[in-house]
Amino acid sequence: MFERELAVTAAAMVAPGKGILAIDESSGTIKKRFDTIGIESNVETRRAYRDLLITADGIAQFVSGMILYDETIKQSAQSGTPFPAAMKKTGILTGIKVDAGSKALAGAPGEQVTEGLDGLRERLAEYKKLGASFAKWRAVINIGKDIPSQYCIDVNMHALARYAALCQEAGIVPIVEPEVIMDGAHTLERCFDVTEHTLHALFSQLYQQRVRAEHLVLKASMVISGKECAQQAGVQQVADATVQCLKRTVPAAVPGIVFLSGGQTDELATAHLNAMNANGAALSWPLSFSYGRALQAPALKAWKGQPASVSAAQKALFHRAKLNSAACFGRYKAEMEREAAAA
Repeated sequence: MFERELAVTAAAMVAPGKGILAIDESSGTIKKRFDTIGIESNVETRRAYRDLLITADGIAQFVSGMILYDETIKQSAQSGTPFPAAMKKTGILTGIKVDAGSKALAGAPGEQVTEGLDGLRERLAEYKKLGASFAKWRAVINIGKDIPSQYCIDVNMHALARYAALCQEAGIVPIVEPEVIMDGAHTLERCFDVTEHTLHALFSQLYQQRVRAEHLVLKASMVISGKECAQQAGVQQVADATVQCLKRTVPAAVPGIVFLSGGQTDELATAHLNAMNANGAALSWPLSFSYGRALQAPALKAWKGQPASVSAAQKALFHRAKLNSAACFGRYKAEMEREAAAA
């Protein structure tokens, strides 16, 4: 019923040189972000911050869509225009986070399961009316001693596939996000094994639950050393390992892959993406970005909750998005960071 609409949306999400801005932080997460700049998190400060991100002049050159939170999709810009309508005017697609967050997985110490399937069909219908054309669901896969278990992988990939099927039924493109967490002392090789296993399980579940690979976008974590690992893999090692893992697991029918930054610094997330696109390999899908903090951090720091600083914050966001757009073509260089600092 929605096949053409889904195909058009998915293609637009991964248009050349464009990525997705994640501004879907929960109330708890956005409070932590606001704490770093010393401002209170309330309905109005959250609305004002999302407003400056959504209405940044020229951002549609580099951003195809933005993932909103339930609160945000129902709010309006300073002009009074509902956020989805304001985004549509500039050619930016509206996305919506629909999972209810990860909780402790029963009988599996150290592991988590993402909740939110109850009532999802009805919520998707509401979000569709509000202007959403794509959605996001994040699964959390931790690496540690004896984890992840097959149990954890199975329940999370099953839930991701159920969510994706409901999205496509509603005419909404699902972003499926099986995040292998960076926290820990695991090696690059261990991350590769876990990521490969997770992605095989994901696409098996998607196939079993009749989800069309042509009408979804994969939001992948990079194959990277754990934060506490004594031997940190270099940029090219991360790029090569990530591409190899994706080639082993992701069907060619998938329209595109966008990466999460997963706790990496702004510069490192961009450098890794650039290295993947600069090696000249012919890939079945475009590789782009769907960053949250790694795109927002400079803007948040420039804003500091001050109305007078909105323009500076928007310029910081614009430049960060521009650098990541360059990385989509393998054209990013470290000198661009210094140019931004000098400006």
